[in-house]
Amino acid sequence: MQTTYEAIIGLEVHAQLKTSSKAFCACSTTYGAMPNVNVCPVCLGHPGTLPVLNRNLVEWIVKMGLATNCHIRERSSFSRKNYFYSDLPKGYQISQFADPICYGGSVEIETEEGPKHIGITRIHMEEDSGKSIHDLDIDTLVDLNRAGVPLIEIVSEPDIRTAREAYLYLQHIRQILVYLDICDGNLEEGSLRCDANISIRPVGQTTFGTKTEVKNLNSFRNVEKAIQFEIARQIALVEGGAAVQQVTMLWDASRQETRVMRSKEQAHDYRYFAEPDLVHVVVDESWKQRLHSALPELGLAKRRRFVSQFGLPAYDAAVLTDDAEVAAWYEASCAHLNAQGPEAYKAVSNWIMTDVMRIMGQNKVSISNAGLSPEQLASLVDVVQDGTISSKSAKDVFAAMLGTTKTASELVQELGLRQESDEGLLRQLVEDVLRDNPDNLEKYRGGKSNLLGFFVGQVIKRSGGSANPALVTSIMKEALEQPTM
Repeated sequence: MQTTYEAIIGLEVHAQLKTSSKAFCACSTTYGAMPNVNVCPVCLGHPGTLPVLNRNLVEWIVKMGLATNCHIRERSSFSRKNYFYSDLPKGYQISQFADPICYGGSVEIETEEGPKHIGITRIHMEEDSGKSIHDLDIDTLVDLNRAGVPLIEIVSEPDIRTAREAYLYLQHIRQILVYLDICDGNLEEGSLRCDANISIRPVGQTTFGTKTEVKNLNSFRNVEKAIQFEIARQIALVEGGAAVQQVTMLWDASRQETRVMRSKEQAHDYRYFAEPDLVHVVVDESWKQRLHSALPELGLAKRRRFVSQFGLPAYDAAVLTDDAEVAAWYEASCAHLNAQGPEAYKAVSNWIMTDVMRIMGQNKVSISNAGLSPEQLASLVDVVQDGTISSKSAKDVFAAMLGTTKTASELVQELGLRQESDEGLLRQLVEDVLRDNPDNLEKYRGGKSNLLGFFVGQVIKRSGGSANPALVTSIMKEALEQPTM
């Protein structure tokens, strides 16, 4: 009988914080600077230098801990993680080992099967290493600008079972970091990095299998693809009679496969010991409560509120709240609507998810730089909702509005796009069209209901294109139901 396997997955997420200075010195953390200019004797590891802890590093990791329902340790300490590599100038990394500042938390993700909780083992502080550059046609070069940049490492419990769940979890962690405004969440630039620990076991077995660690996961899709590949690779090994080796794997995106990078290190390989140059970090209750009170509404809560408050479909709410700035822009637009209600709220959502996000993508800009304001979009929705212009004309108004400060009402006047909604005038046009088309009127009343579009089109044509189509349709239906004209 064929064995069915399940995967056991845990993710280690490294987030580079948006502090202006490094973790233990005053050097700048600006991305993209010339190589080896944002350095000093402290982050270069010169003898006799002493580190000084960046207060923002502590505050921001506590915020992340609170946002992920972690316990916050009142006293925590730093350790030295010892290893030799060319881009680690001190020969050790300042990190936390025995007593991480945040522990025992959880987050909730929304899967196709419903909500699922993923445990957070620990979140700890550490500093980044430098960067080795291998892709030049000369020897490997080292840029130490990144050495000492503050990181937090978020380690999940092995609660993830599929590649899709890992994808959703990583997206959720990124969203929390961005909503807290402590990390820009850019995987491509390396400010968010992810390693996956993966093992398999027969369904029903309680003990874990041998795990591998997969690195070089620089996009959400690569995380999902690499985990899918590694699960399949391990199953093939076991079913072929071989054993899974505890190694570190590298994801090769060009070949879409994992390959062995090195043997897996254990904690004792790093010879952790207490950092002698830094005192304990103490987070008292008042400091913790102050940080807790400053937490913003996070993405998942905002998504659920958008569904209940604005009556949005779950899909719309998820798209709009994926970016905190877009979510705020949507709420600002809704607040400026003249006619409040689910139909108008949905119209705002439609405009943002189609036309506004298209501009953002084309120009690679944020929503605040897309060329219009929330007030302008609300004015556009209003003139469509009250029948001033048609949905078709609204596209022309939207295009004319970009890059200006004009409202939709002003542009409708300038462009001469106002719809004719005078019922008396439209009823006269309807009567004229029916009187001048007796044959088609007889055919309609004989069962050819598709002629309704013909009659409406004739009225709009006679109005010079200004007649309100919805109102004309309503009046025309009413007239056609009359036995005689």
